[in-house]
Amino acid sequence: MASIETPVATTDGELDSHEKDDVPRLAESPTQLSDLSDAEDVGARRHGHGRFQDDSNEEETEEEEEEEDDNEEGEDDDDDEDEDEEDDDEPALKYERIGGSVPDLLKKDSASALAIANKLMALGTHGGIVHILDLEGKRIKSYKPHLASIVDISMDDTADFVATASIDGQVVIRSLSTSESYSFDMKRPMRTVALEPNFAKRTTRAFVSGGLAGNLILGEKGWLGHKETVLHTGEGPIWQVRWRGRLIAWANDLGVKIYDYVSQTRITFIDRPADSPRADLFKCTLEWQDDSTLLIAWADHIKVARIRARPRTTTTAATANLPPLLVEITAVFQLDCMISGIVPHPTPTPPSAASQALILASDAAKISSTPASPALTSFLIIAYTPPDTFFNERTEDRAQQARKAAERPELRIISRGGEEFAADALTIANYHLWGCNDYVLCDVPGSDTAATGSNEGRCYVALSPRDLVLVKPRDRRDHVEWLVERQRYEEALNEVERIEAETPTINGKASLSATEIGQRYIEHLVSQGDFAKAARLCPKVCGQDSKRWEDWIFGFANKRQLQAIIPFVPTESPRLDHLVYEMMLAYFLSHDRQTLLETVKEWPREIYDIGAVIVAVRSELDKAASTSSTISSSPGTQVLMECLAELYTANRQYGKALPYYLRLRRPNVFDLIREHNLFTDVRDQVLLLVQFDDELMKQRKRDGQVLDEGRSDAITLLVDNIHSIPIGRVVQQLESSPYYLFLYLDALVMEKDATLVADFADLQVKLYAEYATPRLIDFLRASNYYNLEKAYKECMKRDLVLEMVFLLGRMGNNKKALTLIIERLGDVHRAIEFAKEQGDDDLWEDLLKYSETRPAFIRGLLENVGVEISPIRLIRRIKNGLEIPGLKEALIKILQDFHLQISLLEGCQRIMNGDSSDLSRQLQGNQTSGFFLTAKGKCLVCSRSLQEPPQSLVLLFLCRHVVHAHCAKGGDQLPHQPDPALRGIGIGGSQGISGKIALSVLLVALASILVNTDPRHQ
Repeated sequence: MASIETPVATTDGELDSHEKDDVPRLAESPTQLSDLSDAEDVGARRHGHGRFQDDSNEEETEEEEEEEDDNEEGEDDDDDEDEDEEDDDEPALKYERIGGSVPDLLKKDSASALAIANKLMALGTHGGIVHILDLEGKRIKSYKPHLASIVDISMDDTADFVATASIDGQVVIRSLSTSESYSFDMKRPMRTVALEPNFAKRTTRAFVSGGLAGNLILGEKGWLGHKETVLHTGEGPIWQVRWRGRLIAWANDLGVKIYDYVSQTRITFIDRPADSPRADLFKCTLEWQDDSTLLIAWADHIKVARIRARPRTTTTAATANLPPLLVEITAVFQLDCMISGIVPHPTPTPPSAASQALILASDAAKISSTPASPALTSFLIIAYTPPDTFFNERTEDRAQQARKAAERPELRIISRGGEEFAADALTIANYHLWGCNDYVLCDVPGSDTAATGSNEGRCYVALSPRDLVLVKPRDRRDHVEWLVERQRYEEALNEVERIEAETPTINGKASLSATEIGQRYIEHLVSQGDFAKAARLCPKVCGQDSKRWEDWIFGFANKRQLQAIIPFVPTESPRLDHLVYEMMLAYFLSHDRQTLLETVKEWPREIYDIGAVIVAVRSELDKAASTSSTISSSPGTQVLMECLAELYTANRQYGKALPYYLRLRRPNVFDLIREHNLFTDVRDQVLLLVQFDDELMKQRKRDGQVLDEGRSDAITLLVDNIHSIPIGRVVQQLESSPYYLFLYLDALVMEKDATLVADFADLQVKLYAEYATPRLIDFLRASNYYNLEKAYKECMKRDLVLEMVFLLGRMGNNKKALTLIIERLGDVHRAIEFAKEQGDDDLWEDLLKYSETRPAFIRGLLENVGVEISPIRLIRRIKNGLEIPGLKEALIKILQDFHLQISLLEGCQRIMNGDSSDLSRQLQGNQTSGFFLTAKGKCLVCSRSLQEPPQSLVLLFLCRHVVHAHCAKGGDQLPHQPDPALRGIGIGGSQGISGKIALSVLLVALASILVNTDPRHQ
């Protein structure tokens, strides 16, 4: 972890010799490496890779390494437990070892320096070779500019020029696309080099370099070649230099300085922290985050320096020579490790940590006057934990002098506040051999997406002597894979679904899809025994893939958990093989028949073989019927019958479904019969149909529904369809239920034709006598098809006197019938009506004889005397002294009736006389009056015109009928008539009085017409 120190503002301007002495240092004079010959230096770098070795102690070193290995094995268990705990934390970065040509290049050589520009890498080795590679490790070009180790490389933004610094004292700048090349011999081992920005586009071809000589040299191209200018000297070796924009930053033993190339002034000095370790053992890393922010990582300290323009103030003598820029330290903190490399790394700041995102300077007024700070970022570092503290370097103990094995380096993300966000151990080959200075961390230019707030696409490269590792921030797809690795499938599935919804296509990236994750999730749930949850997940995972659906269904079936997945099985999209659906129905048939019924109702009939399912269900029903007394004795068999009814209906076999609906008492039976014309199928199910209808009506009555008592749906259906359901077959089936048979036959009589049931008239007599006695007499009167003797016996058995009287009367035994009325009924009015109906005078005589001794009958006869019996005849039969109650009133009534009758007769006579007189006068008037007759009139006998030529004699009758004389009988014998011309105007040959009168009238009329029309007489 990091310990935060108070930010400090450095001094401005150039330091003089006194100021240099005041700068805090690790020692009074920095310890420097002794100068080595080129051969010795190269050999040391190739074998030690920057690590101090003692060849005389090789054997002791090997023994110590073996002991360390034993100790490490003993600590493996503890490490495993720690790793298990750390596994719960998702890494922030992902790593990919760069392959291609890199493994072959580093088999016999080791990497020492790295620079990246324009997606190309310049890899320097201890053998003095530069390899130009792409980010996938493909070698593009190689050349050898040095004889010893290359310790620093710089590339311009276009990746056209590569500058290298080597311990052989050479600085070489070479173009990769042209033959342009520069080589500079600095005489002493070089440690760093940096090209000016836009080097390829600048004519100055400027660069800065430094090394163990302690001189920071600026080289610029002029007319006569490169001119070298010493920017700084005298403070120990120049360990690193970096150039960005107008600013050049370099590090020496005392600290870090920044130079303004434009104003050609040094603007600040940032000293090293107190008690810092040797500068040559733990390198300084300078990284420009942007044009105004410098990251400094040295040993275990990190500083962030921000450069800004000096505020404009009134110029005085004290401020006249100050540089135009000033620097402030915005963050200083110390880590628990050494830093081998640092780059800025954008990290979204959590809201809770927003207040800790930036460490501000103590001068509030100065901060408030500065421009807006750039977007906050974290730092990505290579953390190196040294195996030895090197406190006692001059000891003579060979065990202490032996080289200790280094620990595995880590890549950490550190926030601006010093908080560690993530830490990942790097998988580096032979990491125990490398030191802090052997690692390099480079940002890949062009991949920075910090401005957009996203890490995706950004990448880095970590270098060790034997490896190149590509480092990328983990994206959402990586998060999904991490969840899958830890069997957190539900979270992974939800996340990948959101990703696919937002970005349907992934640019050529092989990653887990929602289907693959769901498949693994289901497998995991099934292995854990959570079949219900696995089944709920199947629709999402299987989707439209019928093959995957079938595989999982059979998988659940093998686990005997088919009931879990059945509710989620699709029936339409996609549609599976019919065997799958039949297998599920078979499962329900054996385990859950109620669900079988519901499934049969819900599933489309096309998805399975209905015939096969019907056979299976009927087989089960037959088994149940063989073990029970009735076919519907148990709820299970009722469900099976209901299933069969639904299956037959779905298969359009409504006739076969009908018996089951009847047994199940389903109200839709009648609608089913009428809708599908199942009358021929119901002809053998009549009794079931009628019984069901009767039960249904009783149930409706219990439910309080108002029903038509005389209306039965079953009877109506049978009566309306006698052509499909023969009457004889219905009667045969209903004989065991006389009441239902009565209803059926009665409905036929009432709604159809009584002749249809003529063959069952005797049976109807019996049924009416049993179930509708009041209507028996009406049937006896209306029907002529029953046997009178049988009907009389049936009525006599039930003592139906009225019906017996009727039957006796129809059989001709009127006296016995009258005797029954008088003796059994004692109803004089009925006796009188019976006598009237028969019209038999002997019957009246018997009635009168029977009434002679019965005053009530006498009075009844007196009250009902009429045409059939004379009152005088009745009165004469009354014996003297016989007391008849109401006799007076009866006689008065008889007299009143006769008086009224006489009055009516007289009134009718007067009306008839008057009407006759009126009609006689009307007839006389009609016969004597004239009527209009035209020439177009026709003879009523021959229908020809009355005036057809030759003109014939025409006869006019008083009834106004006109006929030809020859058409009438005797017309030919009439006397000869005058000339037809005179006859046409009404003048005959021998004129009578009327003719003369008519002629004179005609002549007078003609004369008057002539006078009126002659103008002379006007």
